[in-house]
Amino acid sequence: MDAQDEERPLIHRLPLPQDEISEFTSDGTVDISNLPARKQSTGNWTACFFILGAEFAECVAFFAISKNLVTYLTGVLHESNVDAATTVSTWIGTAFFTPLIGAFLADTFWGRYWTIVIFISVYVIGMMILTGSALLPVMMGLSYNRSIHRLTAYLGLYLVALGNGGIKPCVCALGADQFDAADPVERVTKGSFFNWYYFSVNIGSLLSATVVVWVQDNVGWGLGFAIPTVLMLSGLVVFVAGRKVYRYQRVEGRSPLTRVSQVLVAAVRNYNLVLPEDSSALHQLPSPAEGNHCKIQHTSQFRFLDKAAIVAPSSSDGEKGPTSPWRLCTVSQVEELKMVLRMFPVWVSMVLFFAVTAQMSSTFIEQGHTMDNHVGPFTVPPASLAIFDIISVMFCIPIYDRVLVPMVRRATGKERGLSQLQRLGVGLALSVVGIVYAALVEGRRLSLTHAAPDRQPSMSIMWQAPAFAVLGAGEVFAAIGILEFFYDQSPEGMKSLGTALAQLAVAVGNYFNSSVLAAVAAVTTRNGKPGWIPDDLNKGHLDYFFWLMAVLGVVNLLHFLHCSIRYRSSNNNTYS
Repeated sequence: MDAQDEERPLIHRLPLPQDEISEFTSDGTVDISNLPARKQSTGNWTACFFILGAEFAECVAFFAISKNLVTYLTGVLHESNVDAATTVSTWIGTAFFTPLIGAFLADTFWGRYWTIVIFISVYVIGMMILTGSALLPVMMGLSYNRSIHRLTAYLGLYLVALGNGGIKPCVCALGADQFDAADPVERVTKGSFFNWYYFSVNIGSLLSATVVVWVQDNVGWGLGFAIPTVLMLSGLVVFVAGRKVYRYQRVEGRSPLTRVSQVLVAAVRNYNLVLPEDSSALHQLPSPAEGNHCKIQHTSQFRFLDKAAIVAPSSSDGEKGPTSPWRLCTVSQVEELKMVLRMFPVWVSMVLFFAVTAQMSSTFIEQGHTMDNHVGPFTVPPASLAIFDIISVMFCIPIYDRVLVPMVRRATGKERGLSQLQRLGVGLALSVVGIVYAALVEGRRLSLTHAAPDRQPSMSIMWQAPAFAVLGAGEVFAAIGILEFFYDQSPEGMKSLGTALAQLAVAVGNYFNSSVLAAVAAVTTRNGKPGWIPDDLNKGHLDYFFWLMAVLGVVNLLHFLHCSIRYRSSNNNTYS
């Protein structure tokens, strides 16, 4: 596919009057007063600094929990290794499932700004409860009740997961909204925003994996949770302070899920109607009625759905079928659903990637507890090894954005350098390399342990560092790429939902990891055997679990390559 094909837009924007082009944005965004947004006084990186500041605070809080949660569960709440790893994956999965709720509310009712403000408030309440739960043993003294402790901790955790649901899809989408997609300069800058958005995420993760994790392990969990709580309050203040310079997308007031459902229902109800050979005969409103200066081209895929846009005569029983949105939809509305369906194979491929990266917050930490964590005069908490994932991301993002993209752009003539599918493919391949390395390290550790069972751990925890680093590099390609892909390819009224779908891949990846862990535990502990992942990992075979994930990763990569070839052979440039 050549560069010209790649840049052919699926969505056509209607031109604004010439005298408005330089002063106002062309993508329908407005300012805080609901007036057309001026380019000079709103949006761009000035607005993004406030948005990224709030995201930084949220990431410190989120990773302060997730990086060391397995240690809290095993050491404080006394859960087993398998139960703790499953709990962590389930909680992270829930935290990345709730963005569907936030995206629905943002796209339908509240808009991105108010959704973020409300859900940050819920997040702060959850952090306060979690901090209180960590202080319960001290406050209750002899009357301490472990059941109340556990209940309070889980209440705080899942309020945080709910609060995360309104932040993750909306912060990323609101940041991208600050760049005019109709302006060639701002459109290129928007591509850089996703890279630097993920960079700020990892700055927050770095602070959590070093300072906050150290406080949790060496000072106490109460202070370790109180620090990110205070930071979240500060993030809310910073975010609200930038409200006058943000660009806002108008809320259509119609649920994107309702629009999708209407197409499906209308297509089924019109199943017996014959599709016209000329697609121009399908129902389409005049261009200005489409809103946001956008019109979506008709495509030939998923032809059955086109039946939802067939203009049929009124039924004999008097039902006003042609005027009902559940009987007749516009071509643009049908194409919105098609755009979502085209993204589905890519979404499925990303589930395994996030199942692999989930090991960094679960089994990798449990593995680290069995290794020698003394590095010179320092004692390194296993959760702090995640710093190598973060450093890898922070190193690779500027290299990718400032070196690789311009170099490939000159070679291929493509605006993004690597196509979005190529970027995702590299990330998937790196995830396989990372988990294979982890399996080799665990196999070597077990060999050394079995050779000298009475000795202290002889394998340094630093052997884990390359696995974290390789998976971090994979995140630069795949985790950032999937955010950009879903935002770009989603219909105009579904941008928050699009980024929520990207977050949903993280959720399903973690749920899938929980399911695999549970299945492995059930199968390998039969007949009284310790299983692959017992409480004493020296008696198990965690390396077998890593090899299982590697095999699944290879199969997933082959599936992704197969889908990529099919996409490139099609005439639809949505996946370019």
